[in-house]
Amino acid sequence: MFKIFIVEDDEMLVSLLSDFIQKYGYDTYAVKNFNLVMEEFKEAEPHLVLLDINLPTYDGYEWCRRIRTISNCPILFISARDSKMDQVMALEYGADDYLTKPFDHEIALAKIKSQIRRTYGSYASFQHQRQIEINGLQLDIDRLTLKWGMQKVELRHTEAKILDLLMNQIECVVSRDLLLEKIWDDEAFVDENTLNVYIRRVRSKLDQLKIVDAIQTVRGQGYRMLPIWSEQS
Repeated sequence: MFKIFIVEDDEMLVSLLSDFIQKYGYDTYAVKNFNLVMEEFKEAEPHLVLLDINLPTYDGYEWCRRIRTISNCPILFISARDSKMDQVMALEYGADDYLTKPFDHEIALAKIKSQIRRTYGSYASFQHQRQIEINGLQLDIDRLTLKWGMQKVELRHTEAKILDLLMNQIECVVSRDLLLEKIWDDEAFVDENTLNVYIRRVRSKLDQLKIVDAIQTVRGQGYRMLPIWSEQS
């Protein structure tokens, strides 16, 4: 049974959301002590986190950052803060998705199911080769790593999927629509800035390997990955 870890200080919302989620076969764990979120996270060992921004002690961004140091499990922000910057910040800190309050419980459930499928279910296993190597750049889809020479970086699931698509269509333009379709099966709920944020994060991972200019933006069309890696000086 998949366990959902809820970090939310609105007790009524926690109760209603937990009851609804549990009807569909999920287990839930609501944080009891907001000073000990990480301790409770480690004890619960959840498959997915629902995380508010405005919380006692530290805000959701800080807890997201801390969770990301020890886990790649999906994190879905649930917050009344609806600005573009809040959503971008959540993604930059490592969140997988963002849901603005008040929200329909059915949409929350759909997003939870989507993340669970992509991370642990049928979408977690790519349908083609699970390791790709182009000009020494090695993508290991199972282990969520990207390696070049002696350098290696860890990837998130969505970052790996983006690289998987780009590297399997090397030098070809991959449209934004195709990326959304293949990566987010509930793309109707995806903010238009989400893909931009993830592309930026993929480029950041390449930067950590000292690879620059590997992913080109083709204005009005999408993105293209070139097989000639330009190394940072």
